[in-house]
Amino acid sequence: MNIAITAHDNRKELMVQFCTAYCGILAQHTVCATAGTGSQIAEATGLTVHRFLPFDRGGGQQIAARIAYNEIDLVLCFNDPNAKTPHEDALYIAHLCDQNNIPLATNVATAEMLILGLQRGDLDWRDIVNPKTKPFLA
Repeated sequence: MNIAITAHDNRKELMVQFCTAYCGILAQHTVCATAGTGSQIAEATGLTVHRFLPFDRGGGQQIAARIAYNEIDLVLCFNDPNAKTPHEDALYIAHLCDQNNIPLATNVATAEMLILGLQRGDLDWRDIVNPKTKPFLA
């Protein structure tokens, strides 16, 4: 499965802790992330993380494009609930996930449910929707 990860600056440490806790599961999948989040996850966990641009410099749009083409199977996008206004690209990512039936977690509780479901095979239906006929990051 192709997993996209991003986190608001105030949630990066939480995302790193989450990925550290579940790196055994994440290691079995293709992980991509925005630049800052991806660097921190790779450094803390040793996971191979394909890194896009920083979120606010086009990385959010790069992830959104992959979602629009149905190349992403799961999105972990930890938002800051205390931010006065949500980032426009984060809202667009959520909208695209809804359009394409892609599971999205915006907080650690939902992310844990999705990751444990991924481990059990609950998301295997994504392989029917998104057959892996070509390399993801080719």
